[in-house]
Amino acid sequence: MQFSDVTGQHAAKEGLLTLWHSGKLPHAMMILGKEGTGGLPLALALAQYVFCEQKQGNDSCNQCAGCSKVKKLAHPDLHFSFPSVAPKPGAKPSSAHYMNEFREFIHQSPYGTTFEWLQFINAENKQGNITADECREIIDTLNLTSFEGGYKIQVIWRPEYLGKEGNILLKLIEEPPANTLIIMVAEDLESVLKTILSRTQQVNLLPLTVREIEEALRKRGVEERKAIQVAHLAEGSFSGALQLLQYTGSDLLAPLRDWFNGIFTNNGITLNKWVEDMAKTGREQQKNFLIYTEQLLAHAMRISLIPGYHAPLPADEATFAGKLAQRNFAPSVYEAMRTLIDKTIYHIERNAHSKTQLLHLSIQMQYCIQGVPFKLYP
Repeated sequence: MQFSDVTGQHAAKEGLLTLWHSGKLPHAMMILGKEGTGGLPLALALAQYVFCEQKQGNDSCNQCAGCSKVKKLAHPDLHFSFPSVAPKPGAKPSSAHYMNEFREFIHQSPYGTTFEWLQFINAENKQGNITADECREIIDTLNLTSFEGGYKIQVIWRPEYLGKEGNILLKLIEEPPANTLIIMVAEDLESVLKTILSRTQQVNLLPLTVREIEEALRKRGVEERKAIQVAHLAEGSFSGALQLLQYTGSDLLAPLRDWFNGIFTNNGITLNKWVEDMAKTGREQQKNFLIYTEQLLAHAMRISLIPGYHAPLPADEATFAGKLAQRNFAPSVYEAMRTLIDKTIYHIERNAHSKTQLLHLSIQMQYCIQGVPFKLYP
């Protein structure tokens, strides 16, 4: 993987390249970013750059023997540890046992999540782990001479799964053998051992922008309208965007029009039909629809408050947001609607009865826009 294959994260890429060119790349680093922001792809791009035999300025050549081996995750001096489960009763979790599966998973889904990985290896309800034995194997491996006479790189994906066993690695992290890089890729700062965190240099990743996600989706062949819609819903996560593609196959604007028409006209028949139809969809579809609604409401509020504001939306969605803005709701009304929707999402995520939640939301949205006092349910 090249740096150019990593979506966004320009500051992190430039920072790593500057450190490399100045000879100051830390021997132990922690790439830290929320799920879907590209931590593992960035680690792979850095590894490929280090092993590249014909570097092209600020990226690897993607053609030499070193690049080819990294692309296949088969470079003899590139090692991986990641959450795994016991392959059979009585056995211990081991990354080495699942290396072929890991290669296949990363080739298919470089932005794949830990949950998706554990499902990929049929972990079922088992908790992934990186064991004490594996920590000792890491130490033994990195103390060996490199196969090709250059760098050795150890990538630890999700060090949060180390637990207290990670303390076994402290001396290695503090004083690694020469020409050794340890790259950890974490998502939850609070779950990383403080003793490990304090011994690594952090590389912080930002949530991806809507434009970055949209462009990455379009490169994958997603049509423009769908790419824009999903990018606005993904909340800065490319893996989240890919998951959303599975749940937003249908147009979201049409049911939103139906819903708001029922709300604005006090049409109980229309609202009941909308509730019935939406309740038949899955919880993810309901959640995505409500997030989508929040996004359009946010753009409508900006249109009404900011002179000359142009919503970065497909034409029909921008027109719809403009019509909402023409109703001249006060900012407090938009905020009240957002709060109502957030609370409904909260309850749906916790398996509350969808039909009841959607009906309750519809009634309270009517009260909200009509200026009728109402009480938020808990």
